[in-house]
Amino acid sequence: MPELAQLVSGWAKAGRIEWIGVRPGRRLDMMALGQAMIREDGVEGDRSRPGKRAVTLIQHEHLAAIGSYLGQGPVTPDVLRRNLVVSGINLGALKGREVQVATAILRITVICAPCSRMEEALGSGGYSAVRGHGGWCAEVVRSGMVGLGDAVQPVD
Repeated sequence: MPELAQLVSGWAKAGRIEWIGVRPGRRLDMMALGQAMIREDGVEGDRSRPGKRAVTLIQHEHLAAIGSYLGQGPVTPDVLRRNLVVSGINLGALKGREVQVATAILRITVICAPCSRMEEALGSGGYSAVRGHGGWCAEVVRSGMVGLGDAVQPVD
């Protein structure tokens, strides 16, 4: 029987970037991008701050779950205001670990909890629909360019 350390270090495949977005200012709409530079203080053009919350990520698979809780189809990533939408790898299993996204390296730090604006953006029940599915924050270990379709994989 495999040891727990062995189990948590295994991945079926790399994830991939499905969407990239920035919000240039408070309460401004997100802007979708085909590629972006991730710097020490976050995604270039975003109003992010350096540190443990410099970049925000969310599971692509959770967009459908959130929509389902609201009785609709998948929500669009711009409404949730996260920088990177990732498919194919469980971000929750990567807490505390470093991941490589193209040439950038991020460290997954804390859950990105929903804010009260989710009620405004998604309607009644929006806040509760996003709870547990709001994504993750990350700090930047190494700057780099990222683009749609780039692989997301744990750093050994």
